[in-house]
Amino acid sequence: MWRLANHVRRYAWGSTTEIPRLLGTEPDGQPQAELWLGAHPSAPSRIDGASDPIGLDAAIAADPVAALGANVAESFGARLPFLLKFLAVEQPLSLQAHPCKERAQAGFAAEEAAGVPVDAPHRNYKDTNHKPELVMALGEFEALCGFRAPAEAAADLAELTTPLARALQGDLAAPDPSEALRAAMTRLLTLPAEDRAPLVTETTEELAKRVESPAGHLRAVLDLAERYPGDPGAVAALLLNHVVLAPGEALFLPAGNVHAYLSGVAVEVMATSDNVLRAGLTTKHVDPEELLAVLDYAVLPVPYVEPVVRGGLAEYRPEIDDFALVVAEPGEKAVWLPGGPAIALVLDGTVELHAPSGANLALARGESAFLSAETGSALVSGRGRVVVATVARTSATKARTVERQDSRWSDVHPILDAVNPR
Repeated sequence: MWRLANHVRRYAWGSTTEIPRLLGTEPDGQPQAELWLGAHPSAPSRIDGASDPIGLDAAIAADPVAALGANVAESFGARLPFLLKFLAVEQPLSLQAHPCKERAQAGFAAEEAAGVPVDAPHRNYKDTNHKPELVMALGEFEALCGFRAPAEAAADLAELTTPLARALQGDLAAPDPSEALRAAMTRLLTLPAEDRAPLVTETTEELAKRVESPAGHLRAVLDLAERYPGDPGAVAALLLNHVVLAPGEALFLPAGNVHAYLSGVAVEVMATSDNVLRAGLTTKHVDPEELLAVLDYAVLPVPYVEPVVRGGLAEYRPEIDDFALVVAEPGEKAVWLPGGPAIALVLDGTVELHAPSGANLALARGESAFLSAETGSALVSGRGRVVVATVARTSATKARTVERQDSRWSDVHPILDAVNPR
């Protein structure tokens, strides 16, 4: 087990207080948006207390089998396949989507061949990986997520008379829902540059006049229009599902899912990638052609992920190989964590991790640790709430883990029996 020191990413949409509150540091008045826990090469966690400063990425690369396990190393190479983040959203993020792995590989190769620097502002593909994401709310968390039925969006535009609104009404009337959404989204993202702001502004202004007391979805759309005047992304928000998550609720965002986080605090786990294609609500690079090719225009239910609660854990396991998210709340009894590779972050309280080797590690709120495959399943005692990112498990692996947890380790390690009497 390695205690970690992690990077804080400062983006304009971040909160000035939430990450300092988690870490127990004084706010400096500047936005702090994301705390990154993992081995992403742009901001790898560091092994805290090591005699020689070393990044988690380098430590894993030095002995990937010990760190990741033979199966994970064979499947994903000598890198941690997931990245855990603590998100503090004070202002809306950009409207965006992420590519599938095949699209990322092709896009990365094309930009490499064209000589586009990886750090260039107009670069789309920073790596060859996909970036599916799971976000779990820690308080009320507001988001836009995936396309809703065209008829629902058309109903919100029905009384508007602007040229853009009338054109979108025609697009959304197409008999095939996916084609209707594709046509509407294409129209919005390819408006002529000289006409874009006037068309969007007159549409959102008319919408605001016709809605006396906007709430829910329309309130969010008008708030985006005020924050990003003339941006087609505000009108595109009408095409999407509006979601308000309660604490503990989660969404899974696969490749092609268009989404935007609007406000709140959450934890997020994703495949290790930085590939983001933006549709609007941003000053950063927008590539309409590439984004429109990546989007999934299917009308699907809001992709909630229901946790499976067992053994003192709430487990969020979407249909993805790269990651799962687990929440442990030790109290009267200690709780077994999933086997490594895993990263544990303490959200509340003070806990202690107990490895099968007999090693212990005390962690307070805001502190974190990497559990290697070599560490095995660790026990967490104390009182608090711990969120754990780990690699998704097959049924066979789950069964072996449960069997191991049920064995009497106390015969070998009396301390485990002391913290969790049987």
